[in-house]
Amino acid sequence: MSRYSLIQQIVVLISRSNCLSDESADSDTLGGMSERVVIIGGDAGGMAAAGAIRKRPGVELVAFERGDYTSYSACGIPFYIGGEIDGGIDRLIARSAEQHRLNGVDVRTGHEVMAIDLDRREVEVRHDGTTSRHGFDQLLIGTGGVPMRPPLPGIERVHTVHRLEDAERLAVLAAGSAGKQVVIVGSGYIGVEVAEAFLRRGVRPIVLEQADQPLNILDADMGGRVATAMIAHGIDLRLGQQVVAFDDGVVRTVAGEVPADVVVVGLGIAPNTSLARDAGLELGVKSSIVVDERMATSAPGVWAAGDCVQSRHLVSGEAVHMALGTYANKQARVAGLNIAGGAAVFPGVLGTAITRIVDTEIAVTGITERDAARLGWHVEVHTIESLTRAHYDPGVAPIAVKFVALAGSGRLVGAQIVGGLGAGKRIDTCVVAITAGMLVDDIVDLDLAYAPPFSPVWDPVATAARSFPR
Repeated sequence: MSRYSLIQQIVVLISRSNCLSDESADSDTLGGMSERVVIIGGDAGGMAAAGAIRKRPGVELVAFERGDYTSYSACGIPFYIGGEIDGGIDRLIARSAEQHRLNGVDVRTGHEVMAIDLDRREVEVRHDGTTSRHGFDQLLIGTGGVPMRPPLPGIERVHTVHRLEDAERLAVLAAGSAGKQVVIVGSGYIGVEVAEAFLRRGVRPIVLEQADQPLNILDADMGGRVATAMIAHGIDLRLGQQVVAFDDGVVRTVAGEVPADVVVVGLGIAPNTSLARDAGLELGVKSSIVVDERMATSAPGVWAAGDCVQSRHLVSGEAVHMALGTYANKQARVAGLNIAGGAAVFPGVLGTAITRIVDTEIAVTGITERDAARLGWHVEVHTIESLTRAHYDPGVAPIAVKFVALAGSGRLVGAQIVGGLGAGKRIDTCVVAITAGMLVDDIVDLDLAYAPPFSPVWDPVATAARSFPR
């Protein structure tokens, strides 16, 4: 038995004793030798662990969610706003609170955890104006992230895109936005996707971006391709525009005023870690929760997953904070398996992401040329232009693929793709190559699928690899 496991078991035994003797938690006192696991957060970072945890015999599983929804897709919100998803907001819910309850998870919506007491092994919860304390043996923190809201005058006037309540409100605004001036601040994933949503509603949105390119996770040359696509699709993209204030009907920038009937701010997601900080847990990059590969925090018996935690970058080895739904689900699964007594690990992240602006697809994984320069790495970079299908196929579209490889060894460490329909998911081939430590020479000879409706004879990924001298 490892030293960590022994400490964890001792803490659990002590906590059971505390819960059994503490009258302040009598409404949630543990009976017998059952184990109580408390989850904070009802979305992916918490509830994706529930399936594994509830399979452990003798476990009482309680989840507190401050909102009204559980297990919903925040990633689907821009597409709901744009009217692409029919059937109401429930279509974005993978599993409702009632479904979780039927599966043996005591989900309590409208319950906000106000504090974590690690000494007493309790959480303080507020519901309908009443505060109560609830004991736990093990705790999973899945508090997710919060939209970045810069401390600018009038910031309370703007809309953000994060929760289902935001989706419902913005969908109504978008449906009635014809003839209105819509301003979107930020051109990351959220800004680009919300801009497309309003385009689909018949509005030509203005996108204000402080940097000199959209999607700053890309290198400048690939970001320039995205800018060209955004403008071609009808978006009024204004780069180098630093916002300084929001007033009624106006967004103020260093370059002047921009009239606005609707303002949406999409500047990214920050980790929601105030509970963890106040409890004394170790925090890392961007104040995200430090976890090991098992998703264990600095406190025994306390785990964390999702947008509130930091991860390890598989290429650079750096601690990073990346708020993506794929990571939240995988991390929570690992945490759940370990809470249930398993030995699962989360290896790290590559920053793989994909988005689109109408029929232009954008994808990235690994490190960029800019990252390599910051790290002091000597890399070789090549960008190729090709086609998504055979040149005679009616659905053919242009595609650009950029490879970043270590100089000397030729090991692929990063890839970026911008192109037409069918371009984006090619990034998955690059993900596998980077994860496997493949050289660009190896990629040239991969047995990739070919048929005219899907690819040229030489797939663009293989063509990018061929651009490196052998």
